[in-house]
Amino acid sequence: MNQYQAPKIDIENLWFTFPGNVIALKDVTLQVQPNMIFVLFGPSRGGKSTLLRLLNRLSDLSEGTQRKGIVRFNGQDIFAPTVDVTELRRRLSMVFSTPTPLPGTIAENLTYGLHMAGLRDPQVIEERITRALKQAALWGEVKDRLHTSAFALSGGQKQRLCLARSLALEPDVILLDNPTSGLDPLSTALVEESLNELKQKYTIIMVPHSVQQAARIADRAAFLLDGEVIEVGTRQQIFINPTDTRTEDYVIGRFG
Repeated sequence: MNQYQAPKIDIENLWFTFPGNVIALKDVTLQVQPNMIFVLFGPSRGGKSTLLRLLNRLSDLSEGTQRKGIVRFNGQDIFAPTVDVTELRRRLSMVFSTPTPLPGTIAENLTYGLHMAGLRDPQVIEERITRALKQAALWGEVKDRLHTSAFALSGGQKQRLCLARSLALEPDVILLDNPTSGLDPLSTALVEESLNELKQKYTIIMVPHSVQQAARIADRAAFLLDGEVIEVGTRQQIFINPTDTRTEDYVIGRFG
């Protein structure tokens, strides 16, 4: 008998509106189970990135927005007054589409967040750096130049460095907003391979670069259109046997 697993993320009847009554999310209800790659896909302006930003409360930085509904992380309301937003953003860590290394060396990019989190033990910091770079499939390429500028890395390496920077903080959930959009096919394949390894330890919620990438990497997927969740299911259900004609039309390229 399969044992029930409580969802890592539980979203109920979520609405989100930008100034001017521009509705970005319409009554979204989703559950994301632990240790999977959950993909949010669909055409632009569908609400995918807005939903990701809302999950670690980057949406708080936008003035004049309105929100209704519930978002729970490990059973707790992320918008409760008692929530430590800095800690929430560490545990639900965001990696953006454009890699943004910090000024300084490769090592300093990884130690900055650890120091901010209060970590001081040099041995623990070194272990975290090594493990994070290995998890991001970057260790073999940079282990002999950790003290050189992060800006000297290639685009694909910078993106994996940003992923490693997130992993060094040991989050629960990794939020990926189109992380391979500017990468060559080889770098994209390396990132995808890393993600398939990482889901053994982390829960990953990702906005993919394309329908093809979504179909390659998703354990479960949600199709978003104009702020609404049209259909949710396994990779097989969504990309091979969708139940909604709008999902089918988008997957086979009739629009978008």
